[in-house]
Amino acid sequence: MRKFDIGNHKPSVGQQVAILSILGFWLFYVIIITLRAAVSDWPAQEELAIRRVVVTLFGIVITYMLYRLLRLFEDKALSTRIITAFAGAIPCAIAIAAFNYYMFNIYDPQSLFDEAHVEKMRQFVEEENYAMKALVEDSISRFFFMISWASLYLTLSYASEVRTVERKAARFAQAAQDAELRSLRYQVNPHFLFNTLNSLSTLVMRSQPEEAEEMILNLSKFYRTSLSGDPLEDVALSEEVHLQNLYLDIEAVRFPKRLKTETDIPDELMDVLVPGLILQPLVENAIKHGVAHSKRPVTISISARTAGDFLKLTVADDGDAQPQNKSSAHNNGIGLANVRDRLETRFGSQAKLRTSHPETGGFIAELTMPLLADI
Repeated sequence: MRKFDIGNHKPSVGQQVAILSILGFWLFYVIIITLRAAVSDWPAQEELAIRRVVVTLFGIVITYMLYRLLRLFEDKALSTRIITAFAGAIPCAIAIAAFNYYMFNIYDPQSLFDEAHVEKMRQFVEEENYAMKALVEDSISRFFFMISWASLYLTLSYASEVRTVERKAARFAQAAQDAELRSLRYQVNPHFLFNTLNSLSTLVMRSQPEEAEEMILNLSKFYRTSLSGDPLEDVALSEEVHLQNLYLDIEAVRFPKRLKTETDIPDELMDVLVPGLILQPLVENAIKHGVAHSKRPVTISISARTAGDFLKLTVADDGDAQPQNKSSAHNNGIGLANVRDRLETRFGSQAKLRTSHPETGGFIAELTMPLLADI
């Protein structure tokens, strides 16, 4: 069963704010009553003001007690707190009305009025049920005053809770997005490792120890570089291209006569930021569907350019034209889906991946994303 420690429970509305709201309400009350007394030209204004201040101080104490009562139910449903406010305001209103009646009708009335007025008041008091009627009338007025303050407090409390829930939801959404980005980022490496180990196995079976050693060293450099960064952080385009060159060096051992590479990136774009390993699935895709299925040299090119406030990265190969079924697999592979998901998670609708199959053969993948500067 869930337990709540009221003593340690942090209120949704701070005590300072609650006290200020109480003081504000009662200050407003004092000002209105004082102005009414001045306009009506009541006698003994100073004595009335003193007693009014005493009633106000008593009311502040009673209202603070109502605040403490509402605090006890702060973890309950809003409907429960509203019922508590209405129920708690009743005895508070009666107590304030009774104290007000005592201060202005029973306690030393001679200090407030002349003898004739005091005698007239005594006649009213002696009438049947006069005191009860006066108390009921004043209690109703005080009840609405207390409910007005309680409504303000509950509104502030509920608004604070909504803001807290919104902040938590935002944190949870950010955590989910970060987890998704990490998941998508790490989906790349196992896929790449699987293909690389297959290539390494081929070299070992062909008794090519030097090529195998070179591939192992390049693989070590690739993982040391790629795993040293935070999956949630962007990297400079120069670092991303360096990683892809390491990968291509690994594959060049497997395809020494068929794999050719080109890089066309302006110097001024080398420092722009891109998601780490965002090009890896595209380059791997070009190797798998372009180089591996061709019997002639195939060139894989990596290029970059700007279009307004956007960066366009292109990975293309000039491999052989493929049948429709293989072209479809090329365009909808796991690697491309990974890139699309990462772009959507990172940039939303501002980024996209477009692919195309030129009639002459090959495959083109173009990434469009916001242009991020390295700050």
